[in-house]
Amino acid sequence: MSNVAVGFKPRTGRAVLVMLESDDNGVRVMERREVPLLPAGEMAPYHAAEGLEPQAAREHVERSIATAQRLAVEVIRAAEQRCVQARHRLCGCGVLVGTGMPDWTTDEILAVHVRMHKAEGELFRDVLVAGARACGFEPATLPDKSALDAAARVLHLSRAQLDARLEQLGKSAGAPWGAYQKEAAAAALVALDRDAGHR
Repeated sequence: MSNVAVGFKPRTGRAVLVMLESDDNGVRVMERREVPLLPAGEMAPYHAAEGLEPQAAREHVERSIATAQRLAVEVIRAAEQRCVQARHRLCGCGVLVGTGMPDWTTDEILAVHVRMHKAEGELFRDVLVAGARACGFEPATLPDKSALDAAARVLHLSRAQLDARLEQLGKSAGAPWGAYQKEAAAAALVALDRDAGHR
């Protein structure tokens, strides 16, 4: 039975997912895809709430967050189910995270446009972290702004060594394999490494 870890690069309304499989023959890409964290046609909850009456705006944001949370859990549970069907073990989850949000209310966020961008960025990171925990995983986290440097440190690799490893994974997986896929893969590598350290 192979061990599998899933890594997420959150984006607005969606996330890039990379699943890495590890066994005695090494690590390889099991799958990569983009997964929705909001229903089709919905992307930016705070921007969509801009211009609504305050109570309606708050309710819209609350509904969107609840929907994103539910979809995050569904994405992780579906990944675990695919592992079970392939007779693999989903052993961990990695997520790129932000710096956290000040204790702003929805009204305070909507009052300043730049806060809306900040809030939306944090929202989709936060729901993936919470989703992983809801599915029984304590996620390995990497800072979104410096994910590859942080992953290299955790894995005791030079940045050049990590870049080479990610390039090799991408060559075997094929396109698409851009920056987002590499960052999600780095999060998955850290989750695999942490699981190996716990066994």
